[in-house]
Amino acid sequence: MRQQIVQILKKIIPFSVKAEVFSPAQNFGHYSTNAAFKIAASLKKKPLEIAKDLAEKIKKLDKGKLFKRVEVSQPGFINFWILENVWQTKVKEILKEGAHYGKSKLGKNKKVQVEFISANPTGPLTLANGRGGFLGDVLANILAFSGFKVEREYYVNDTGNQIIKLGNSLIVALGLNLGQQQQEEKRGDKLYQGLYIKDWARKHRGVVKKYKSEPLILGRFAAKEFLKNTKRVIIQKARIKFNRFTSEFNHIYKKKYPEKALAIFKKAGLVYEKEGAIWLKTVKFGDDKDRVLLTSDCQSTYFLNDSGHYLETVRRGFNKKINILGPDHYGYVKRIQAAAKILGLKDSTVIITQAIRLLEKGQGVKMSKRMGKFVTFEDLLKEINLDVARFFFLMVSSDSHLDFDLSLAKEKTLKNPVYYVQYAYVRSWSILKKAKIKTISVKVKLDPLKTFEDIKLIQELVKFPEIIEDAAGDYQIHRLTRYATELAKAFHNFYEKERVIEKGDDINQARLILVKASSLVLKNLLILLGIKAPKKM
Repeated sequence: MRQQIVQILKKIIPFSVKAEVFSPAQNFGHYSTNAAFKIAASLKKKPLEIAKDLAEKIKKLDKGKLFKRVEVSQPGFINFWILENVWQTKVKEILKEGAHYGKSKLGKNKKVQVEFISANPTGPLTLANGRGGFLGDVLANILAFSGFKVEREYYVNDTGNQIIKLGNSLIVALGLNLGQQQQEEKRGDKLYQGLYIKDWARKHRGVVKKYKSEPLILGRFAAKEFLKNTKRVIIQKARIKFNRFTSEFNHIYKKKYPEKALAIFKKAGLVYEKEGAIWLKTVKFGDDKDRVLLTSDCQSTYFLNDSGHYLETVRRGFNKKINILGPDHYGYVKRIQAAAKILGLKDSTVIITQAIRLLEKGQGVKMSKRMGKFVTFEDLLKEINLDVARFFFLMVSSDSHLDFDLSLAKEKTLKNPVYYVQYAYVRSWSILKKAKIKTISVKVKLDPLKTFEDIKLIQELVKFPEIIEDAAGDYQIHRLTRYATELAKAFHNFYEKERVIEKGDDINQARLILVKASSLVLKNLLILLGIKAPKKM
């Protein structure tokens, strides 16, 4: 529907303009546009004057086919009311498309890599990892639904200083002394803490003793074990899907991608030497300072290794990459975006998720656990239903702090937004089961669908493809959870105020068709969110 309005605006506005068409407050129509504001400067007229002129042109062009009313409101918005028969037609379109409703070819089968979680294999997953995990999982679902060829990548940082640090941490945890070189390696760098380190060292006492003088080998062994546990939590417990686990050591380091990236930087004339180190001119690309690629003792920095990873992504044919990182990576964005551009990645996006705070009855809480001083992702999944955890993590924009309300999350009533949405699907399924609706007749007339609740529900159903298109464009996944709540509300209101179950008349038949359409959209939405669509609760 929104796209139809956009096309009309293109016909009456004589030059290219990126006008927004959106759903306004209830009293201002079904759709509204700010087109008049967008062209006011070019025409040197007031938005209100332009809006009135555009509204008249829209009416003449439409000839009563799409709009019931077209009106202008201060200070220059154009508001549209859609004809009832147009809404009714949309219901049958939904039924015709079924499970494909909302799908598009927006991505044109372009390859896009979504990298997310990518936690260092040095310990358990944090809540921040969980937030990024659900975000990446659902974003990948949406992009695939929108016609992109998606790879879900987990990048395993299994080489470098953090692996040596892990090895030294295990050696110390077992009460063994570090050698002189190991003492130098750990100087100024705190070892990993937590009971999980001590537990692992005790469980693998023989391995730790065997490699007490070789922390890198020990660290790699331990990292593989930690990664096994991470995969168990991600795949089995959280139902998060990946189709590639990229090893920094095997896929990047061994294949000399850091060296290849450095050669490209040098060829571009963007490298210089200072204080014995090799630097990249990232300031030219908006960074606040240039970044070190090789230290004075010729060691690769994390930045150079990550640049090698980005080059490997480019060489595998990806022209679009979305990298989801935790709240401690703000200073990282400009430098990796600079590297991505130099290395030929056409479209690179970095999403930084904000911190999470657990609340119980409005107060900050610390859950008891045995892994260390922080609450792990797995700890939370033991306390909270998975569908609830997914929904709650996705309710707020990723660039905003998230207050996770444990009290509400544990509620098994309609106060809990997840159960509220799922119950809408249960109700739709129950109605169709009682009415014994298996197939939909195209002969059923939908003219009776005229009440406020009828039209409001159809309006929400029609928004589904628009919400998907928006989320695929700006990666604001919280749009889906917000929309899910709005759609469920519209369905519950419809269910409570309109007669649906009784058989025999045209009104009831039309409403059964509407229930079927609602059931399809709710199921499509829940599938994209990775949340179960139960048939009973």
